[in-house]
Amino acid sequence: MVKKLCLIIMIAACSISASAQNADAILGKWLSANGEGQILVYKKESKFFGKLSWIKVPNNDNGKPKLDDRNPDKNLQSRPILGLELLKNFTFDGDNVYENGTIYDPKSGKTYSCKMTLKGDILKIRGYIGISLLGRSENWTRVK
Repeated sequence: MVKKLCLIIMIAACSISASAQNADAILGKWLSANGEGQILVYKKESKFFGKLSWIKVPNNDNGKPKLDDRNPDKNLQSRPILGLELLKNFTFDGDNVYENGTIYDPKSGKTYSCKMTLKGDILKIRGYIGISLLGRSENWTRVK
């Protein structure tokens, strides 16, 4: 009986470890669909986040860093978009799906509900309002 219990505990521990490893497969840098930016996906505790780590054209016409000037919060409009946290609070739901997070679009200043699905070196991003049917999708490519 003790041997069976130990075996069950070991199998459960291996399953949890494998699940955590699958969840972490999203970590790293991703090139946006238009190729204009790279997003670094990282983990804080058990949730996943992403910040803009590179942009093709980081400066405006005056040679100054591009700012988050479309943000509806006037207090945030003076912050640079480089380094901005675009992805927030995603949880891993199994089957390579990350849900319950948001994505911020600095070009519009809008934040959307978001779902991400990892397919090898492609990260399928679905931003939406309300329900997933009302939204836009794009594919990001892993930076090697």
